[in-house]
Amino acid sequence: MYNTVLLAYDGSEEGRLALREGARMAQITNAEVCLLAVVDLSAGITMGGTAGPGAAEHQINDYQAVLETGVARLAKMGFTASSRLETGDPGERICAIAHQIRADLVIIGHRQQGPVSRWFHSSVAAYVMDHLECSMLVARKEVSDDMLM
Repeated sequence: MYNTVLLAYDGSEEGRLALREGARMAQITNAEVCLLAVVDLSAGITMGGTAGPGAAEHQINDYQAVLETGVARLAKMGFTASSRLETGDPGERICAIAHQIRADLVIIGHRQQGPVSRWFHSSVAAYVMDHLECSMLVARKEVSDDMLM
């Protein structure tokens, strides 16, 4: 059913849920796994440009560490996952990489937003849902270690 699963991962609690649920889906379907982290460098711009010199490089290094941690977590679950670190708009990059690797399923986490936050920040999940060419799962289920063995 699924040959290639793309897991969008940012190291957050919601991202960890997506990683574990995505790993379980890949395990059930015997799919290849690609772990993707996207650094949104525009965050410093939207904060009024208050980021200092080297902030982008620091942010990229932080996400590289998050990605490495995610790959290590997947390895403990028995997966040999490929990984990608991208910069840009998260929704656009998730869709582009899913298309590029011919993903059958994209799994993302979901962070609850209040009405004010939703007004100022667009939802990555909504963008991906509107532009993705394959299936998408918004992970919310807690997956135990027992389910991954």
